[in-house]
Amino acid sequence: MTVVTALGIDWGTSSFRAYRLDAEGGVLDVRRADAGIRAIDDGDFDGAFEQLVGDWLDAAPDAPVVLSGMIGSRQGWLEAPYLACPAAVGDLAGAMAPLDLARGRRVYLAPGLSTRGASGVPDVMRGEEVQILGAVDRLGVERVTICLPGSHSKWVQVDDARVIGFATYMTGEAFEALRRHTILGRTIDHAAWDDPAFLAGVDRSGDDGGLLQHLFGVRAAGLFGELEPTTAGAFLSGLIIGHELRAATASHDGSVVYLIGEGGLVALYGQALRRIGVTSREGPPDAAARGLHLLAEHLREHHRS
Repeated sequence: MTVVTALGIDWGTSSFRAYRLDAEGGVLDVRRADAGIRAIDDGDFDGAFEQLVGDWLDAAPDAPVVLSGMIGSRQGWLEAPYLACPAAVGDLAGAMAPLDLARGRRVYLAPGLSTRGASGVPDVMRGEEVQILGAVDRLGVERVTICLPGSHSKWVQVDDARVIGFATYMTGEAFEALRRHTILGRTIDHAAWDDPAFLAGVDRSGDDGGLLQHLFGVRAAGLFGELEPTTAGAFLSGLIIGHELRAATASHDGSVVYLIGEGGLVALYGQALRRIGVTSREGPPDAAARGLHLLAEHLREHHRS
């Protein structure tokens, strides 16, 4: 029987995902639940953790347990620090926050990452750093650009197997706010999708005028019958994603961009990047599990030394 050598937990705002891992980082079992940190009543994370994986803890009493994601945020179980870039796997492992469960088992929360752009404005991530370093290890590369699409899309630069910097775009959250809480939403059929309209929105993002003018153009085009309710939502999505991609790749060196995330969104980003002339590929699907394995390995080595 294959031995479980680590438990890795990806615990975000809206979801929970646990992995049982073998000595090579292979995923033996996955457990998913709609039990993100905002769903935990009265902040009883210890009780929720017991319900979610208590049997796994019993079955692997000596396996290191590593948690990543928003569970380590100020709104989570215990606030783990933000580690300033540049940072490699060993740096993250050395900054993990220990936490003792009520049952007496010690677990570790991965830190987030922070950086400052050329303007000096701070930026942060929490959870994505584990996916990134897991992907870098799986890909066998030391220098790469990685994009993680989502509510807050991340564009990450990796060099010498270290995260050296990143930028965050509120793309997904802005899209949801615009289509549900502004005048644009009144002219959108929320159940409809249209690929050509999406790509037309990406094309429009390259025109003069800027995002704010382009957004009102969605409203005006609807008034003149140039955008139908069945195409307006896809056009708006392409427009906003297009603005993100053009900003993020303005000084891109032409190398492949690796996309990590939910399949449908990754596919959309791949289409949009291809439209603006940037080559992309899907990153490894087990990036998070691989990153958690690497952190657990560092814990094991530290305890042996």
